[in-house]
Amino acid sequence: MAFKRLVGKIRRNRWLRKKIVTGVKFFTFSLILLFFVLTTSINQNGEHKVIYSGIVFSTAYNSLPNQTDSSPWTTALGTRCREGVIASNFLPFGTKVKLEGFGDRIFIVEDRMNKRFYKRIDIWFRNHNEAIKFGGRRLKYYVIESV
Repeated sequence: MAFKRLVGKIRRNRWLRKKIVTGVKFFTFSLILLFFVLTTSINQNGEHKVIYSGIVFSTAYNSLPNQTDSSPWTTALGTRCREGVIASNFLPFGTKVKLEGFGDRIFIVEDRMNKRFYKRIDIWFRNHNEAIKFGGRRLKYYVIESV
């Protein structure tokens, strides 16, 4: 009888249904991520171990005042912008990433983007013209761990 009351309560309460669905989605995402971590531990060049990979839309940015907040040369982590810094909202700070098309360069997540850009990587470029030339494109990324 208690189970029927709980099911009835969930059906009537929209907020509770939304929270349960969000929890199920997060749990599913966590299981998929765990699967990738366990299955994609491939050594590349004997230097780094790939934890997981995916395809993401990538853009470019500079330290120009109209592209950043009030402190254009400071990342969200508090470091100074430099080659190899990327901004991402879905990867934790300090994550090391290799991007397809950039050779063996390793990028580190030290910055964040506007919260509306969740599944995106923003690559810092020193030169504005290089950033414009890069534009936006879909790239394969590899989250790596130093061996």
